[in-house]
Amino acid sequence: MGNRGMEDMIPLVNKLQDAFSSIGQACNLDLPQIAVVGGQSAGKSSVLENFVGRDFLPRGSGIVTRRPLVLQLISSTAEWAEFLHCKGKKFTDFDEVRQEIEGETDRVTGANKGISPVPINLRVYSPNVLNLTLIDLPGITKVPVGDQPVDIEQQIRDMIMQFITRESCLILAVTPANTDLANSDALKLAKDVDPQGLRTIGVITKLDLMDEGTDARDVLENKLLPLRRGYIGVVNRSQKDIDGKKDIKAALDAERKFFLSHPSYRHMAEKMGTPRLQRCLNQELTNHIRDTLPAFRSKLQSQLLALDKEAEEYRGYRPDDPSRKTKQLLQMVQQFSVDFEKRIEGSGDQVDTVELSGGAKINRIFHERFPFELVKMECDEKEMRREISYAIKNIHGIRTGLFTPDMAFEAIVKKQVIKLKEPCVKCVDMVIQELINTVRQCSNKLDCFPMLREETERIVTSHIRDRESRAKDQVLLLIDIQLSYINTNHEDFIGFANAQQRTSQSNKSQSSAGNQVIRKGWLTINNISIMKGGAKEYWFVLTAESLSWFKDDEEKEKKYMLPLDNLKVRDVEKSFMSSKHIFCIFNTESRNVYKDNRTLELACDTQDDVDSWKSSLLRAGVYPEKTITVSAFFFFFF
Repeated sequence: MGNRGMEDMIPLVNKLQDAFSSIGQACNLDLPQIAVVGGQSAGKSSVLENFVGRDFLPRGSGIVTRRPLVLQLISSTAEWAEFLHCKGKKFTDFDEVRQEIEGETDRVTGANKGISPVPINLRVYSPNVLNLTLIDLPGITKVPVGDQPVDIEQQIRDMIMQFITRESCLILAVTPANTDLANSDALKLAKDVDPQGLRTIGVITKLDLMDEGTDARDVLENKLLPLRRGYIGVVNRSQKDIDGKKDIKAALDAERKFFLSHPSYRHMAEKMGTPRLQRCLNQELTNHIRDTLPAFRSKLQSQLLALDKEAEEYRGYRPDDPSRKTKQLLQMVQQFSVDFEKRIEGSGDQVDTVELSGGAKINRIFHERFPFELVKMECDEKEMRREISYAIKNIHGIRTGLFTPDMAFEAIVKKQVIKLKEPCVKCVDMVIQELINTVRQCSNKLDCFPMLREETERIVTSHIRDRESRAKDQVLLLIDIQLSYINTNHEDFIGFANAQQRTSQSNKSQSSAGNQVIRKGWLTINNISIMKGGAKEYWFVLTAESLSWFKDDEEKEKKYMLPLDNLKVRDVEKSFMSSKHIFCIFNTESRNVYKDNRTLELACDTQDDVDSWKSSLLRAGVYPEKTITVSAFFFFFF
């Protein structure tokens, strides 16, 4: 390709850039470009305005550039500007260009000084410029709290990285000479993505503002912090010059005189200055396009082939073709089936990091919620003793018996077994509800077909409801089977002695487990008075023997350790003013649990968290209030 052809490459890349921007799509082809990076007040705006010879960029304190500005400079005999978002309108007054940039920025970011990665595309035609495309990015900043959102610095950094991480992007790192060059924000960012300095072009501004007796000669000669493409020094107008509307042509003449007369720079004056920088960038971008052209063309061809292959399927497409509709319908239904299975099995491509769902929620219902519901079955000890007494007396009739009749035993036991029906049915209800929630989540991909989505949800939900009825029947049948025959030969029913022995063995096994950690997590101690600091969050560690809490999850500063002996759990009604869900731990012997408190109120964000913690406490042997142990139950009979 000849030189003329290479000169036409920059305008051609500009057309591609505009094409992608006009359809609102990101350019996945990584077009060759130059990104301008620098800190606030580094002189980026002055450099760009010197290229054009006009004042057209917003200025002021704080963050001025809040959206990327894609600036396309096009050599022309006439002078005007146009924006892609209002194409066809020519701007000859460059004050209006500045106002349009400000207005378009506020239109997307709002008046609260926010930032946005959506670029503004500006094309400037002028006899003063060479063909060149630059992307002016927001200045790197460390904004004080109260001036801007605290994460504004990270947002700007992320936006800059979106551009400069691309191998096709040259980096124009602008650094003022009157600051420590070794700590330049622009050069640091460039080094992060271009450690060898192969894509970075250094620009040193404000050389005329350096302290007397100092200079940037070593940097400009590429001896200090070397870059493959080197450095170019420029001298921009001062703020006083800008406020006084000093002519840019006069400023360029002053810049030329500065380099020719300065003892440290006169030997390199021909390689310094704004005109030299513009020529250099034009040549660098042209060469960069030439170097990246083979890979760019290869990627473009591969994407074109992929699009052709995809388009081939739609050539001769007839919207009313029944076979195509059937095929598409089957594909969507099959995808729904796959998504549902993945959510239950836990192998989906999207992992929820906010809450449990799908198979994980069902697992929690079976292994935490259901056991806890079983233990919650209340057995009033006084009422139990009364029922046992009446059952024994009614069986003996007029006789005074020596032993407990089997019929009395079975009558009481069956009455307790029947209580299993409610938690079992409740468990089925919770599983069914989670399955229905999963169906709704999986049908989200059918939003573009509302009738199909509605019908899919209806059919699958109806099937689940049908299976729900069958599952409940099966569960109740299993309980009825247990009621139909009480196996008194089972080891659990060989009298109080054996029951007591098993309880003792259980306690020994629990003791032999040592101080095994059962659960860790954050909880709020709710019942601390305001005089003592009020409710506060701590890191809790539950073991087989104790409940401890620490200042934080590093577990270095222990605040308290509570032995689990004689502890039980009780529900606490949620107060009107509180958003937390509360439960409490208390001592069955009416002793203080924590300092001078009879109860320890613990708060969680959700009821699910409360149920999970109570289930964990159950594993540690801390039971809900008003429960009766197996040993006590058998003691009533023997």
